[in-house]
Amino acid sequence: MLEPGSVSNKYYNNIDFPKGHIVVKSFVAEVVDEAGNLVPLYETYLHHWVVVRYYYRKGVGPSSIFGLGSETRKKITYVPDPYGIEVGNPVEVPPGYEERWLFNIHAIDTRGAEDRLGCIECRCDLYNVTKDENDRVIETDYIGGLRCCYDETRCRVKDGFHGLRRNLYLKYTVKYIDWVASIVPVKIYILDITDTWKKPEKSIATVARHHCQIEYLVESCAASVANVGCTHTKKISITFPSGGDIIYGTAHQHTGRTGMALHREDGRVICSSLPIYGEGKEPGNDAGYIVGMPSCYPIPGSIKISEGETVTLLSNYSNAQRHTGVMGLFYLLVAEPSSKPNSILSLY
Repeated sequence: MLEPGSVSNKYYNNIDFPKGHIVVKSFVAEVVDEAGNLVPLYETYLHHWVVVRYYYRKGVGPSSIFGLGSETRKKITYVPDPYGIEVGNPVEVPPGYEERWLFNIHAIDTRGAEDRLGCIECRCDLYNVTKDENDRVIETDYIGGLRCCYDETRCRVKDGFHGLRRNLYLKYTVKYIDWVASIVPVKIYILDITDTWKKPEKSIATVARHHCQIEYLVESCAASVANVGCTHTKKISITFPSGGDIIYGTAHQHTGRTGMALHREDGRVICSSLPIYGEGKEPGNDAGYIVGMPSCYPIPGSIKISEGETVTLLSNYSNAQRHTGVMGLFYLLVAEPSSKPNSILSLY
């Protein structure tokens, strides 16, 4: 249930999901109202949705993720043949337990918002909060992000604006086939531009843990160049623990983004994804909003990642103005040479 300015960031356990040993070929979702009509982003902004696999009663942490954000309606997630994302492998389910799935859906109702962009970027001053959802004091230099727009917070709306409370839903479609031996399973990598991981200087050194901040701040450029155009670029280097063929790639960013790219050490592009901005009022073409991020589909076998190879990830945003709580996630599906069964499922 949402009303103007309200935020819903809830978890839904044991959702409907195909049973058995299967191969997921695509997963798409969109926000609809009670009549099944698409809801425009300028009314309800879908910050993100995530679906997670877990084992009931065992208490095992999340093992798989699938998800996107505002670009979900124009995002192609189909995994080409003969590849697929293997799930439901009975060998991997602990005896006496069952595989289940849950949703995390984060939506912000921006009808009548005083500052619509500020609301969807979770600017703290618009939410009037001083503590996050874990009751921790929010530092004064934390200007905006997930810590300020948690479940049941409210973004400031214009004085005198009134809107109806309404029920909204996430409509999702899973395309899958039964598992057969001819399927080549893929391994999923989620690369986060905020990862602080550093490559060890010596091969015998203990590998540092990946520590992802999830979001970051893009400060505005100098006023003297703002009219000419300026771009904020953030980059990191990542070493792959294993190699294989790149089957699919795509990115997830927020408003203001100008694209992401993954490069080899010699500068060659492995995969890039540029945003599609809407130009109208109809859902799926919402003016000023990111409504799609194209996906990479290399010819199978044409682009390979070697074990231990270091790549560079770039995330670009226009910083003609400041953007808070932005993300830079890159998703890759990789078919390993050994083609060992793999049931990691992922997309944020």
